[in-house]
Amino acid sequence: MNKYEYIPNPQLNCLIFEKIIEEWLGFIISCRKGIPHSYDIVKGPMADDEIYNYIHDYEDGKISRVAFWELAKFKHPTHQISFHTISALNTLNFLEGEKVYARSKR
Repeated sequence: MNKYEYIPNPQLNCLIFEKIIEEWLGFIISCRKGIPHSYDIVKGPMADDEIYNYIHDYEDGKISRVAFWELAKFKHPTHQISFHTISALNTLNFLEGEKVYARSKR
């Protein structure tokens, strides 16, 4: 496991979502379609497997947008920071690394 220090750079183009909102859903759908964006860093809720499945069902027309929001409102996703450019990666300083061993199942 590597540990990094993040040093914000106000010169970078960052997109921040505090919670799952309409703009977040649009951004996630655009990314899934391979539509490029101009952000160096994107921060916000992570679409875990369950949320991802709801998005997929919405895109496939299996559920409505209203149904998506009804299902998603009970989820409390973790947040992530996604680095999309070399400039964004330059905001990270490596601190240390350590080996992590998997436990064997019995």
